[in-house]
Amino acid sequence: MHVDYTEGRWRLLRMLKTEAEEMMRPLHEAYIDAVVYGSIARGDVRDGSDIDIWITSPPSPTIVQAVLERRGIRIRRREIIQATPSYAAKAYLYTEPDRGYSLPLVELRASEAEFYRFAGSLSYQRLQTGARAPGVDKRLMLIEPTETGHKESTIQGREGRVAGLLGVDIKIIQERVRTLERRGKVGRTGVYIKRVLADDEDFGAVFEDLTMSKPALRRRMRQKR
Repeated sequence: MHVDYTEGRWRLLRMLKTEAEEMMRPLHEAYIDAVVYGSIARGDVRDGSDIDIWITSPPSPTIVQAVLERRGIRIRRREIIQATPSYAAKAYLYTEPDRGYSLPLVELRASEAEFYRFAGSLSYQRLQTGARAPGVDKRLMLIEPTETGHKESTIQGREGRVAGLLGVDIKIIQERVRTLERRGKVGRTGVYIKRVLADDEDFGAVFEDLTMSKPALRRRMRQKR
């Protein structure tokens, strides 16, 4: 299906990209690699679209927070989340409920690292050029940017072609299809760890406490790619 954007939708996309660029600029100037991923990178934005910045090779969350706050970016909420016992634990820093930064707290598996390319992502430099990237949305529809909007199509039954287009291992696409099918049967389940940090708590200390109390988190930390 081809979707042509209205002028209002192009205007919204430009506005959100400008905001994402402002969120990423302090990281870029501190030589911290990051990407914006999801609908803003693909272009299929709507009112209420989140801005998600993924820090690919971060220093500690405390250093990231200090870099942002020195540039006047206020962090309103901090969390440590591990979606399942086998997934990587991540730190989240939110400036608003729908605006935030995330970064890994353990070494990522290849499939975890490739998720952001799977979803569609742009570096700070590419964001500045007005580029858009193909990627897969939450419905498991492939979004391919066009001059007038985007083209969307299912990835199911076309996993190999989609993997080649996005430059990811076909295993990540097969895993996402299985996850969606499982959610259709049993619904969404809660996350394994979701720990909100108080203002006076440090990421490192809280994460160390969690590793002491959660055997699955310790096992995940020992796993290699």
